[in-house]
Amino acid sequence: MVGLDASPLIYFIEGHGRYGPVVRPLFEERIEQGLNEAVTSVVTLAEVLVQPLVTARPDLVQRYRDLLIQAPHLVLPDLTPQTAERAADLRARYGIRLPDAFQLATALERNASHFVTNDIRLRRVTELRILVLEDYLPPANP
Repeated sequence: MVGLDASPLIYFIEGHGRYGPVVRPLFEERIEQGLNEAVTSVVTLAEVLVQPLVTARPDLVQRYRDLLIQAPHLVLPDLTPQTAERAADLRARYGIRLPDAFQLATALERNASHFVTNDIRLRRVTELRILVLEDYLPPANP
């Protein structure tokens, strides 16, 4: 089980020029094929829909909905009081933002071993392995 922050989903759906090639194999070769199960919080849905709604992009809104709600190997569990308490504990111990705490708490509730993000500040969380996408970019050409 792999926990997902909002950023990898955005990079995948929107084909980000720099990070899209890094996350595409994760989604297309691992998650879509069922080699890995993935989990993300409903907070992700709220985060990823903002820009498509601002820019009046119903096509992107639908692509996010399709991936987050219908993908067979990606779980979008509801937030529970237990998840909220775990998020509060993570915030208290690591000083992370509330959305990040909910993302991580959700991943922990589903026994994720890894959490994919592009937020270097989340490396201080020790309960699961934090994978920062920036670390997986190919070296820059001189």
